[in-house]
Amino acid sequence: MNDFIQPVEIRWSDLDPNFHLRHSVYYDWGAFTRMAFLTANGLGASVMMQQQIGPILFREECVFKREIHFGDRVQLNVKLLKSTRDMSRWSMQHEVWKNDHTLSALITVDGAWINTALRKLAIPPDHFRSVFEQIPRSEGFSWSE
Repeated sequence: MNDFIQPVEIRWSDLDPNFHLRHSVYYDWGAFTRMAFLTANGLGASVMMQQQIGPILFREECVFKREIHFGDRVQLNVKLLKSTRDMSRWSMQHEVWKNDHTLSALITVDGAWINTALRKLAIPPDHFRSVFEQIPRSEGFSWSE
């Protein structure tokens, strides 16, 4: 599996009064990167709406390592940390890199799939699972029960 790298753009409105990236932007970028991966692999919002199933997060955490400033070049990746074998529950991590070599943050999310009509957790259809299996895996990836 090849790494999935998503460049992002820093907007002036993304900065806080200290002129570095405000904390909530990291979470937005993580969501954008996850959806960019799924969409690029045939599992965009329209497919999810049609199938009445979508991702839901239980936990989202960001560990900030280095400041990001306006003008920095930023890119994120996405890696699967762990998953149940049916891909119904999972954990992912994004590394936020600036200027090609500085790890600036780590975003970790724990999530699952929800049936959007019933508002209940669901096992994803086969097509969803096959796309999810393409997510690059972290070095310490593990299956969970």
